[in-house]
Formats: sequence, C-alpha cells, structure tokens
Amino acid sequence: MSADRLIYMANQIGKFFQSQGHDQAVAGVAEHIRKFWDPRMRRGIFAHLDAGGAGLDPNVREALEALRKAA
Repeated sequence: MSADRLIYMANQIGKFFQSQGHDQAVAGVAEHIRKFWDPRMRRGIFAHLDAGGAGLDPNVREALEALRKAA
C-alpha cells in the first residue's frame, strides 16, 4: 500500500476521533491502528513517520509515536 494511501487512512481515523478531545483522540487513533492495521501497514506508516511524517495530522503523528513506544 502506498504511503499516500496510508497517510490518508490514518488522517481519516484522526478526523473521526477529533471531536473527542486531544487525549482521547490520540489514544483512539493509536488503538484503532494497533487493532485493525496489519503489520505491513504499520511498518509502512512508521517508515513514513521516520522519513519526517509529511502530511500526517498532529494527533495522528502523536498517536503513532505513542503506539511505537508501547510496542
């Protein structure tokens, strides 16, 4: 899956959780990606994050960083 598609999908998840406030949104995005994204998708989005994370919404970026630390 392309990085552009992963970015789009992650940001859509972020938009869904956005109305719940910062802390819950970050936790919700991280939990969703942990539960529902397969390992290849997670590796792809983490590789994009390592390359600077261009295009990722701030809450999504924070969720990905938290998810990586928890793993």
